[in-house]
Amino acid sequence: MNYSIDRDSNRSLTLILYVLYIIAIFSAGILAVIALIINYVKRSSVQGSIFESHFTWQIRTFWWYLIWNIIAFVPFLFLFLTGENSNAFAGVALGATTFCVTVIGLSWVWIVYRAIRGIIRLNDNQRMYQ
Repeated sequence: MNYSIDRDSNRSLTLILYVLYIIAIFSAGILAVIALIINYVKRSSVQGSIFESHFTWQIRTFWWYLIWNIIAFVPFLFLFLTGENSNAFAGVALGATTFCVTVIGLSWVWIVYRAIRGIIRLNDNQRMYQ
């Protein structure tokens, strides 16, 4: 066991940031934005340590999570193109809602998976990338 890594304050911070990313799904992503800001602010202080790869992992997780959530809402733009045809509007609304819920649900599973995988590697004192 590497005690210098285990007692490093950056280890605790990295773990806290993983937890923030997990519970961000219940805060409409606000906690993920806070975690991202902390990642960028503290990134220089973890350079050269195993935590640098974890910060990179967390930052990439955030940006992909954001992209997938934006993609989830793109079909709702088509609601504006349906005009006054109520049957088309209902069909597009149902399809857009189904797509949105599916993509957001999958992105939640994905962000939790990435955080848990990071926590496991952090617990084993391993970098995220070899």
